Amino acid sequence: MSDLNRQDVAQLASAVAAGKLRAEAVVEACLARAAERDGEVKAFAHLAGDAALAEARRLDKAGSTGPLHGIPVVVKDVIDTAGMPTSYGSEIWKGHVPALDAACVAQVKAAGGIVLGKTVTTEFALRTPGPTANPHNLAHTPGGSSQGTAAAVADFMAPLGFGTQTAGSVGRPAAYCGVVGYKPTYNLINRAGLKFAAENLDTIGVMGRSVPDVALLVGALANATLGAFEAKASPPRIGFCRSPLWGKAEDYTHALLEQSAATLAKAGAKVVDLDLPAACGDLVDAQATICTYEIGRALAWEYAHHPKLMSDPLRERVGKGVAMKQDVYLAARKTQERCIAEAAGIWSDVDILLTPAAQGEAPKGLQATGDPMFSTIWTTLHLPCVVLPVAKGPTGLPLAVQVVGPRHADAAMLTAAHWVHRALA
Repeated sequence: MSDLNRQDVAQLASAVAAGKLRAEAVVEACLARAAERDGEVKAFAHLAGDAALAEARRLDKAGSTGPLHGIPVVVKDVIDTAGMPTSYGSEIWKGHVPALDAACVAQVKAAGGIVLGKTVTTEFALRTPGPTANPHNLAHTPGGSSQGTAAAVADFMAPLGFGTQTAGSVGRPAAYCGVVGYKPTYNLINRAGLKFAAENLDTIGVMGRSVPDVALLVGALANATLGAFEAKASPPRIGFCRSPLWGKAEDYTHALLEQSAATLAKAGAKVVDLDLPAACGDLVDAQATICTYEIGRALAWEYAHHPKLMSDPLRERVGKGVAMKQDVYLAARKTQERCIAEAAGIWSDVDILLTPAAQGEAPKGLQATGDPMFSTIWTTLHLPCVVLPVAKGPTGLPLAVQVVGPRHADAAMLTAAHWVHRALA
């Protein structure tokens, strides 16, 4: 099996479990790619090469230990890893080494996965970026805040990785870097050991290069089979949801979504136009209010003791959160809760939604990470969604569509998303 760092996860895991392939060889292939490329891409905050190789050798001797046996996984640097530097993208926590693994990391290890290293995050998974570049064009942003994970997976340094999403921090970098980004139903992946930004929004998600790959990782954590990818799936009923933000997308994004809807209908799907309840138009502002208030509390210690080590934008936003009155915050939470309840009624005639993943291609420059608006609504509604790379934009950078499903219907959503991805590919 050549190019091990480029193979499907299920194929690798099966070969390693059967003794046909050494986990050590898989890790070596990923490390070789990182040595070749990460000097330019800068996806890693910490590459744990020696530790990953040692664990791979142990697993090769032990035999199959779980569904992720021998699979390298990278971890966004806002998620704790025992004995491994975890700085949350902040100078305040530089050199910090947690004593414990986050729950999701401990579960990956228990399932036989190998932590390859920590990937670059924006400061506290918010908006001030780290040094990571888009592997498709180093002059362009990879998105944020899960920028390092998206770049590492896109550039074949790792097959799978963790990200987090407070607004669009899994979906946007996945779209910009041309990988599959899966944000599960809110709190499907346990968040113990995550450095919170906003506890009513933050969701741990994953990135890979196919829907079955990300489903395998999250299924191992949830003790569930998330998707039926071997069986011949029936075409889903699709609601084409342009969303209240449609006018802010690029013309070529409009064209991509319109063409995708037509292609899916031709492939056998029932496709209908679907609008969200009117109140959902307020969700972008509500998310910003919820996030700002909760950041003001989540980063209270950092703001009190090390404000000068915060970036200027973060310090200003935390200050606004500290000063925000609770009644303003509660009004935004009530908007969120009302919209969650109203959105539950859209699923009677559709299985999934087809909607934009981003405004367009990754913007030029590394000083900003692009606008998360096209993921914000779904994050605030606590809905599962998956971003699927399907095309190239005017300058050759990746373009994606987004599939959204009902709350707690992740398995059905992923099955349908895989059908969509294959039909559009």
